[in-house]
Amino acid sequence: MNAQQQQQLAQAQAQQLAQAQAQAQQLAQAQQQHLAQAQAQQLAAAAQAQAGQPLTQQQQQQDDPVAKFKLLIPQLKDSLQNLMRIAAQNLSQNTTIDNGQKSNDTAVQRFDKSLEEFYALCDQVELCLRLAFECLSQSIDSAKHSPILVPTATKPDTVQAESLSYSQYLSMIKS
Repeated sequence: MNAQQQQQLAQAQAQQLAQAQAQAQQLAQAQQQHLAQAQAQQLAAAAQAQAGQPLTQQQQQQDDPVAKFKLLIPQLKDSLQNLMRIAAQNLSQNTTIDNGQKSNDTAVQRFDKSLEEFYALCDQVELCLRLAFECLSQSIDSAKHSPILVPTATKPDTVQAESLSYSQYLSMIKS
């Protein structure tokens, strides 16, 4: 390898490093914004709960694992498309290098970052599905062992004359 090729290689590596650092900063900023939004929503929900106000429909959907699952599926699809696109670009670039052809000096995104993003979304989907299954199991067990309705915090409008108050429910469970 001559000096010019080494210099070009060093420049390409420096560009890739700069792009990776920029992507890491963007990801960190996005995570901070998401965390701040989640904390603000939790504070708002806590304030409403203390004030005795019912939860809004948007807050109920955020707590609903099925609604979260439905929101995550398009993100998962986009992440998979991005992952496949990056894999194809990397494969194409590696093929041209292996064939001894001069590769264009376009910076290719890192495959491991997109794979990590895809797996993170898969983990979130898995958690939502497990939580939904657990909620369903508890609901079935509750219906089997306690045929009298107990009003929930998310559906206070379902209070009926034959429903139990929470204190009555606790005493029934303890006995």
